[in-house]
Amino acid sequence: MRLAPSIVPADRLDRDIYLVLEDFGARAGCAWRETDEADTDLETVLKNILSGQYAYPVGIVCFNAVDGWSRDATAEVADALAERAAQTDAEVPLVLQDFINANATRPFHMQLALPLRSIS
Repeated sequence: MRLAPSIVPADRLDRDIYLVLEDFGARAGCAWRETDEADTDLETVLKNILSGQYAYPVGIVCFNAVDGWSRDATAEVADALAERAAQTDAEVPLVLQDFINANATRPFHMQLALPLRSIS
């Protein structure tokens, strides 16, 4: 049996590709988000999640087609998001906090701002 050569250049697939599974609610269910090829690296996925591009991420898969492997990267991404949230003063939405708490391998504690009251 003769194998046909791939029509996709190997250099485009010889990297780690991250895809996000998102929950669209009870009526629509979960689906893998359609993503531009250039936006499938880890750094871009982290930025997109933190900026709200994904409202309800459920899981993340990483694969490398040339090397022939795939793995669940949900915990890795949750840990990276927790680290970024701790390093910045950006407000982390409750949904994202829930995702991090459910999937991170290290505990995530967000310091909430407390209102100051003047004492008279």
